Amino acid sequence: MNGLEISHFVKALPKVELHIHIEGTLTPALRWKLAQRNNVLLPYATYEELVDSYQVTYNHRKEVNGDDGRPTFLEAYFAGCQVLQTEEDFYELAMAYLRRCREMHVRYVEPFFDIQAHTERGIPAEVVLDGYLRAKHDGVHDFEVESNWIFCFLRDRPVHEGLAAYEAARPWACCPGGKGLFHAVGLAANEFERPPILFEQAFARAREDCLHVTMHCDVDQKDAVDHVHEAVFQVCGGQGAERIDHGLNAVERPELMQGLRDRGIGLTLCPHAYHRRQETAVLFRKIQILLDAGVTVCINSDDPAYMREYNPFQLRHRHTYKHRSDDVWIDGNMQKVQTYCGLSKASMVQLSRNAVEMSWAAPQVKRRILAELDEVDTR
Repeated sequence: MNGLEISHFVKALPKVELHIHIEGTLTPALRWKLAQRNNVLLPYATYEELVDSYQVTYNHRKEVNGDDGRPTFLEAYFAGCQVLQTEEDFYELAMAYLRRCREMHVRYVEPFFDIQAHTERGIPAEVVLDGYLRAKHDGVHDFEVESNWIFCFLRDRPVHEGLAAYEAARPWACCPGGKGLFHAVGLAANEFERPPILFEQAFARAREDCLHVTMHCDVDQKDAVDHVHEAVFQVCGGQGAERIDHGLNAVERPELMQGLRDRGIGLTLCPHAYHRRQETAVLFRKIQILLDAGVTVCINSDDPAYMREYNPFQLRHRHTYKHRSDDVWIDGNMQKVQTYCGLSKASMVQLSRNAVEMSWAAPQVKRRILAELDEVDTR
């Protein structure tokens, strides 16, 4: 992790993760296993080749950066989804992540998921939803990790398709008569020329069911600052989203940081995802600006299986970065922030507190985690 080691303090710190795409936790090992189980042909002759494919420094957006012939992050991400075929597959994917949460002292999570990427492959919606619902219940019993899930509209698909997907998933929502899997909606996939306000009808439909609304505003995307502005001031009938996922470009406009403070909108930041494309001094200065300005932020991992540690500025040393996958999950992201922003232990505890307060966990869950944070030794 750029030479960093995750400290005992960061490892042991009770955590909450609010920005994690469940399909983005699909490790090479699990992908290989599911491909064999489901007879899905992978374009790799050996497991080692599959592992090496995760080592690519992804061109994040062809629309912004041009096409250099390498797969983009989203192409790799959705290619991985092909091995997810049965309810047991989705269950196993979720349980693998929740098991890892226990190991990282993550007490509560709000994973993003969608069904569109799977139903368009012929997978019934209930296969996806029942797998995740079973994992939600078993995650508490087996690993003592609470979770509430977030349904995502794929923003590069037509809005009416997202609305149809929501109606299909609605029986699994946390609403009267629902099965209690997801309690919020958000956005995912490519946001190039797909501003948040396009999905206003979808947000309104979810709010009718008393669900929460969060909003992806990717970093350094075309019109990124304008997307943050919409998320703060325009969506949800002008009330703004309750949270913004990423949103780092808010630092470019003082009125956005002021709006985030005034409206109590927190940012779910994923530092390692940005570190792959921004220099250390530039990125962590931006995070420090947000902290100094009083914007509430928390630290998360985004798509850790596809964010394997790799320094694009040291190509000649590529071999030294192979198989470094364990340090880009939430604990590795928190370590980067502590190190490069020079944060104290007390400030790190505050970041965990932010995540608790920003979450939509049940009050008793929040109280329990906050009480645990009260006991952390910050000397």
